[in-house]
Amino acid sequence: MPIQTTANIWHNGQLIPWDKAQIHVMSHVVHYGSSVFEGIRCYAQPSGAGVFRLQEHMQRLIDSAKIYRMPLPYTVEQLSTAVVDVIEANGVAPCYIRPIAFRGYGEVGVNPLKSPVEVYIVNFPWGKYVPGNEGADVCVSSWSRLAPNTMPSLAKAGANYMNSQLIRMEAEINGYAEGIALDVNGYLSEGSGENLFLVRNGVLYTTPLANSVLSGITRSSVITLARQLGIEVVEQALPRELLYICDEAFFTGTAAEVTHLRSVDRILIGDGTMGPITTALHNEFFAIVNGLNPDRYNWLTPVNVKVAETVGA
Repeated sequence: MPIQTTANIWHNGQLIPWDKAQIHVMSHVVHYGSSVFEGIRCYAQPSGAGVFRLQEHMQRLIDSAKIYRMPLPYTVEQLSTAVVDVIEANGVAPCYIRPIAFRGYGEVGVNPLKSPVEVYIVNFPWGKYVPGNEGADVCVSSWSRLAPNTMPSLAKAGANYMNSQLIRMEAEINGYAEGIALDVNGYLSEGSGENLFLVRNGVLYTTPLANSVLSGITRSSVITLARQLGIEVVEQALPRELLYICDEAFFTGTAAEVTHLRSVDRILIGDGTMGPITTALHNEFFAIVNGLNPDRYNWLTPVNVKVAETVGA
């Protein structure tokens, strides 16, 4: 979907005009994928807007950078304040927020250590991510997720998403909304940009971090909600065929939010509609982020923006 521009972008501590946020073609990131990033949503609230789990996202950005020996000269608190500042400066909410840190213009060659680290934060309007208003039709990808001793899945690194691009493109070319990857051992991993949940006999299953999945913040939120609602949650390695016999399935992620799956490899999941456990979690998630239920977990950081219209879930 086309990017809707806003007025300002935060760069290394200052707000700059959107069109001035440019990098040199010889920046290290262009040639070697040396970036880490986050995706965050800001939701409409009855009296304004709120950023979902802002501090957790900023901590993950710092953690990703640490894994790649990419020192960031900002704390979680400073980065969180910068997100609020750029949203309020642009006056755009609801919105999607993209903080990114990368190796810039310095030296050519694989070694990144002498290339400077640049940090940007951008926000813009963005609606539904996974296609399919009545549930997503997905497939199991021929592409596997990265083995744990190749590239770290706990780091949300730009280079990891070359693998995601192959998964997503293959799915769309073959008429699916999204692809699900297996890990190096043939167990279920995740979608190209989403964590995966399955329901079988009233139990909620999800793949553990050891199956080459990102430690999703929406994933952890849904696990918290499920346990609060009295739903049993099991994190374990899951065989591919469980996709075909489960009662319900859904994706989670900042972009995907909570998106139910209608079919996998043309096999209907249940009767194809959103099942009762997915519905309960979907409704509770959106009630909290949209301010209809109390924010009992303190997940939302308020921003002072007048909300003109709601971006669809």
